[in-house]
Amino acid sequence: MTDSQATNKPQIIEIDENGAGQRIDNFLFTRLKGVPKSHVYRILRKGEVRVNGGRCQAERRLEAGDKLRIPPLRVAVREENTIPEAQVRQRLEGRILHEDEDFLVINKPAGMAVHGGSGLSYGVIEGLRALRPQAKFLELVHRLDRETSGCLLIAKKRSALRHLHEMFREDHQVKKVYIALLTGVWARKSLLVDAPLKKNILQSGERMVKVARDGKPARTEFRRLRKFASATLVEASLFTGRTHQIRVHA
Repeated sequence: MTDSQATNKPQIIEIDENGAGQRIDNFLFTRLKGVPKSHVYRILRKGEVRVNGGRCQAERRLEAGDKLRIPPLRVAVREENTIPEAQVRQRLEGRILHEDEDFLVINKPAGMAVHGGSGLSYGVIEGLRALRPQAKFLELVHRLDRETSGCLLIAKKRSALRHLHEMFREDHQVKKVYIALLTGVWARKSLLVDAPLKKNILQSGERMVKVARDGKPARTEFRRLRKFASATLVEASLFTGRTHQIRVHA
């Protein structure tokens, strides 16, 4: 259930380093939870949003020290907290592997999405924000599938998020390695799979990923670690990051 809440006075925000570099529209989407995107663009077009006293375009990049004026708005507010704090604490507590002033690394549990959406009220990032209400900035650096466990990076500063994104984009700066247990016994010690993948939406609404000539390029290198009677433990290294890439290529 939702209600609405009106702000009678304009907000004046001084942009700090966490907001610097962001487009104004993206900054407002994050700041104005519950305000439709169409309304955000409307107040930008009408000049109701001002930077340092002047009109601004949606694509303008904010700078540290800018004075941003946001007009009075009616914001949708949830009547109840949809994030069960006790359950989140139980699932996330004690899973921080590393933390400094720029970012943290959490061991994401299997079965928990990295963020809410598609019928999920919350994920890891919403859970962390609920457990750390004093944190000014917490954003996902990358994603992991819901059923995948492992290291997940969370940026604590906008500057750190930008730097880590650059590292992920640069070749050989960050290497993703996954350990997977596969059904069946692999004869090969190593295997490089180069097969394009395409998402398909079934009539039921379920998403399915399959190999297709007109799909997006996808490459995975597998290395056999151990053989069992009816299964194989492998290390999978990704050269691309497609949805369900390891599952389909394996």
